[in-house]
Order: sequence, then C-alpha cells, then structure tokens
Amino acid sequence: MSGQNQSTAVMARRVEAADSLDYFATPPWGTRALLRHVAPEIADASAIWEPAAGGGWMARPLAETGRPVFASDVHDYGGLDAVHDFLMPFLPPGLAAAPDWVVTNPPFRLAEQFAHRALAVTDGAAGRSRGVALLLRTAWAEGIGRYQTLFQPRPPSAVAIFTERLPIVKGQPRADASSATSYAWFVWSGGRQGPTRTVWIPPCRKDLEQPGDYPAAVADLATAADLGGLAL
Repeated sequence: MSGQNQSTAVMARRVEAADSLDYFATPPWGTRALLRHVAPEIADASAIWEPAAGGGWMARPLAETGRPVFASDVHDYGGLDAVHDFLMPFLPPGLAAAPDWVVTNPPFRLAEQFAHRALAVTDGAAGRSRGVALLLRTAWAEGIGRYQTLFQPRPPSAVAIFTERLPIVKGQPRADASSATSYAWFVWSGGRQGPTRTVWIPPCRKDLEQPGDYPAAVADLATAADLGGLAL
C-alpha cells in the first residue's frame, strides 16, 4: 500500500532541527481561553512577561487584560520590548523587576528549561497574583525524567486541555489552519505546588476569535521571507 502515512501518531509529532527557532505562533483565541477558562487571576498581575513572543500573537491578547506586558524573544521579529535569551540568568534591559506572571508558548525542545527559568523568575516576584503558564503539547505531561526533575518537585496547579484543536502551524497563525496535535496549558499559579487539577477547556474558538486576529496573506509571505523561506 503506497501513499503518505496520515495517522495521528505521525501527524502529531513536531520535530525541529537543533538550531531551529521553532517559531509556531499561537492563535490569539488560545491565550484568551487561558484567561477566561483557566487562570483569570492573571488579570490581577502587576506585570506579565512573554519571553518567546515572536510576532506578538500571545502578547496582544495578554495586553487585553489591561496589565503591562513585556514581550521579548531571542530573535528580533519586530515590535519587541527586548531581544533577549530567556534562559540567561538575568532580566533583559527594560524589565526593572521580576514580573508576576510568565506566560508563553516556549520552543518545544527547550520547554523544560523554560519552565524552570519561569518558576525561578516568578518565585522572586512580589505580586498578589503570580505564576507561570506554558502552552505545550498535551504529551508534554509524559516522561519519567520530566516527572523527576519538574512535576514531582514542582507539580502544576492545573493542566488545562483544549477539547477542540488549537491549530498551531509554523510561522504566523492562519484562520484556515488545522492540526492533529493536542495542546494544553500547564499552569503554576500563586506559588502553589499541586495537587494538580485537570481542566477541560470547552469549545470556545467561535466565542473568542476577534477581527484582526489573523494576518493577511501578504504578511504571511513577508514572515516566510524573514524566517528564511519557511513554508507556511
């Protein structure tokens, strides 16, 4: 039997080269789902840091809370507050103090390092609402090593699973995109360490999408050129 293997087990895999920027932008409604259905306390933060901001697709809905959002990334995609490697052990210029919340869709191959760094940053925050929210494949919950180094000593307060697919594709988000990959928010809120509650995010895309959430086709082509000709 010939033809491409279309099984979910194959399609759900996301493998990037070791030197890849791993730029998979989050559709804005996915961040609004976090704020509405999982961690509304983020709106009480004095400041939020999005350290893998890319083109700002997560930073903009975070700013809808009315709270200051500091957007940075290791690569200059334009419109950032700072070009900064989040894994460096210091705050970037322009961020005077540790923010109350770190919210991001981290590069998948560096996600565990991002989690440890984000927890360290927010442990030093003094806000009445503080925590970490990472958007990752649901399968990130698996793994003995990750359990021993992260989930056992610092269990999340919540793992929130999207019940409808959040279509994340390489480059900028697209209204017509589809995905076979399941995503979830891994949340550490208020410095609490478990027990971890499981949250099912209800179907909410139609309710949370807004005009202007997706770039025009010409913008997609420009981004592809900036990213070295990535196929979107």
